[in-house]
Amino acid sequence: MMRNGTNTSFGQLQQIDAGLLNVGYAEAGKSDGRAVMLLHGWPYDIHSYVDVAPLLAQAGYRVIVPYLRGYGTTRFLSSDTFRNGQQSVVAVDIIALMDALMIEQAILAGFDWGARSADIIAAIFPERCKALVSVSGYLIGSQAAGQVPLPPQAELQWWYQYYFATERGRAGYEKYRHDFAKLIWQLASPHWDFDEATFERSAASFDNADHVSIVIHNYRWRLGLAAGDPHYDELEERLAESPDIAVPTITLEGDANGAPHLDASSYTRKFTGQYTHRVITGGVGHNLPQEAPQAFAQAVVDVDA
Repeated sequence: MMRNGTNTSFGQLQQIDAGLLNVGYAEAGKSDGRAVMLLHGWPYDIHSYVDVAPLLAQAGYRVIVPYLRGYGTTRFLSSDTFRNGQQSVVAVDIIALMDALMIEQAILAGFDWGARSADIIAAIFPERCKALVSVSGYLIGSQAAGQVPLPPQAELQWWYQYYFATERGRAGYEKYRHDFAKLIWQLASPHWDFDEATFERSAASFDNADHVSIVIHNYRWRLGLAAGDPHYDELEERLAESPDIAVPTITLEGDANGAPHLDASSYTRKFTGQYTHRVITGGVGHNLPQEAPQAFAQAVVDVDA
């Protein structure tokens, strides 16, 4: 079984206006170190990196770990802004954060939603991405791809996406979001022996007032059941072409990932630059940076070499 990490918090969080958001984020390391952006997924939060960040700080990096829109202390600057969860907008949020922090280029590393956002920036804005670490590889998608049926066993893994397509699903997630998240943690990382305190540290971030709206819109948008913001149509059109990623990349996969994911052989060709794929063994599931922080941090250091 996996052990829980040794760190429990980041200390004092910071806030900064960036694009449409006031972003909450943790920072570690030297202010003049090479920047690393660590991006979390759903239903997780910045604590997925609570043991990774100090390792990278010790290695000399400036580490930024933001709450994505709809999580933790990140808030919309205007109550009138569309609570949009489509793939492109989350990546644009990270670019805006880098601009606000005056970070011209960073190593981007993430899993789940965070890996998708990092992939998008690496593909479309490569001048902002020095190198990439992506759990489960190439995650850029499109609404058209979301219309393609999968074999029944694969469809079963996406049960929550179809649940969220219904109003009952939205109401259920609103009412039981902590229980829902814990179930996803258990299914996605069947060998991760996390304790209640570890879960509750992250679950608190789901109490964000916009969390349910962002999550539901994200999954409905994927299936073409919700429209995106027309402002991002051109970017989504470019993403729908499945652009290659040319920046140096290491992709990671846990040997016990219970979440939907493709075999690495299906996306290797999408990475046209220096590329390595690593399988992290020992019962490592979907939340790879929190379950195997040493391996994740090492990948960041190595991709920067």
